[in-house]
Amino acid sequence: MVEESPYRFRIDRRDPMRVPGVIFASRSLLPDAGADRSLDQVANVATLPGIVDASYAMPDVHWGYGFPIGGVAATDIEAGGVVSPGGVGFDISCGVRLLTADLDRDELRPRLDAVMDGLSEATPRGMGKGAVWHLTGRDELDAVLRGGSRYAVERGFGVERDLHRCEDYGAVDDADPAQVSERAIERGARQVGSLGSGNHFLEVQAVEQVYDEPVAEAFGLRPGQVCVMIHCGSRGLGHQICTDHVRAMEKVMGRHGIHVPDRQLACAPVSSHEGRAYLGAMAAAANYARANRQLLAHAAGQIFERQTGRRLDLVYDISHNLAKIEDHAVDGGTRRLCVHRKGATRALPPGHPDLPEELRAAGQPVLIPGSMGTGSYVLTGVAGAPAWASTCHGAGRVQSRKQAVVAGRGADPRAQLEAQDIAVRGASRRGLAEEMPAAYKDISAVVEAAEGAGLCRKVARLVPLGVVKG
Repeated sequence: MVEESPYRFRIDRRDPMRVPGVIFASRSLLPDAGADRSLDQVANVATLPGIVDASYAMPDVHWGYGFPIGGVAATDIEAGGVVSPGGVGFDISCGVRLLTADLDRDELRPRLDAVMDGLSEATPRGMGKGAVWHLTGRDELDAVLRGGSRYAVERGFGVERDLHRCEDYGAVDDADPAQVSERAIERGARQVGSLGSGNHFLEVQAVEQVYDEPVAEAFGLRPGQVCVMIHCGSRGLGHQICTDHVRAMEKVMGRHGIHVPDRQLACAPVSSHEGRAYLGAMAAAANYARANRQLLAHAAGQIFERQTGRRLDLVYDISHNLAKIEDHAVDGGTRRLCVHRKGATRALPPGHPDLPEELRAAGQPVLIPGSMGTGSYVLTGVAGAPAWASTCHGAGRVQSRKQAVVAGRGADPRAQLEAQDIAVRGASRRGLAEEMPAAYKDISAVVEAAEGAGLCRKVARLVPLGVVKG
């Protein structure tokens, strides 16, 4: 591996790689090759048919299924480019939603426990069933899969302004519920409006530091302001869709003349029946995830209004597990690409036509949650950024959940968080231990590397006041 410049390393192309690998990181953030084989996965992704430019990895890169988490790869559709479910991940359209309150942290302090109790009661979570929205049947679930946040708002869970602050105006248009299996439907039917478990959370935060005042003002952020961050995805439905379509693609790769070094990179040409079927099902799961965050945000807003008399306004909602069909400049021309972002966040620069008018001068809000008990960041995209306008998505694991529990044996994670004046609701001791900061990279170092690599720019840093966990 060659260090090309600060925050940029290159894995030279060697057969069967079609392009080099590029890792955006400081040397201290590079994965430990003995414990984490994610750099091998970067090289494996570089073998995919139709891949363009490079197989990229963000500063929070770590081992994943097929693709590394933090992996970005674009394939040229007209040149036989493929789509790979492993390049999206099991939690399709897992993402982050940030809301602001017209409330300072000092004003909230006397009501914080009541707010946290209300949020805990109003937020279904954990591995089991339970949801904000009890759907009436398959037709209504199909409407969620097609309409995402748009359908949720239509049914009264939010306002029209919310959609202007959502990626894709709240829904991916080419969703095809017919490509979603009955098993996936069964798993998703009773989970619309639920947090899940693992690293998913609802967190009450405060703006600790502003780095760019004009952009922060455009985003609606000011020092001391109370915010709510929601991190969740498509639950069991998305997981089942990934499982189903990996199996389907494994069976047909030979027919398409595709050979990959890892079966977890199962893929098919974007233009093939299997490729179109996956993208239709993936879009349906993405819409489910957006509706999920819309419902949780609506429930949180009701709690804030009841307990503080203030409403919550949406800053932005963005996914970090998705494949999108996008137009990009390649070799002096414009090409239609399938851009896989797995544990990576789209970061559109100022002036991009896909941004709502009120954000176009500032750029896209990029929401980067930290590990539990640490800060989170709001960033924005920059013009001319590499890696198809993509950046990091979080801190990035350095310990598995099991390793984190073993390392924290004898400690009391709840007491540690409460000693930092962070209110904790609803998590088991094991669940907290799995997500403690020692299990993750330093979020500030990750963001510094992403900014140093020219992927994004810092706007604000947020700190936790209270967290609801599964």
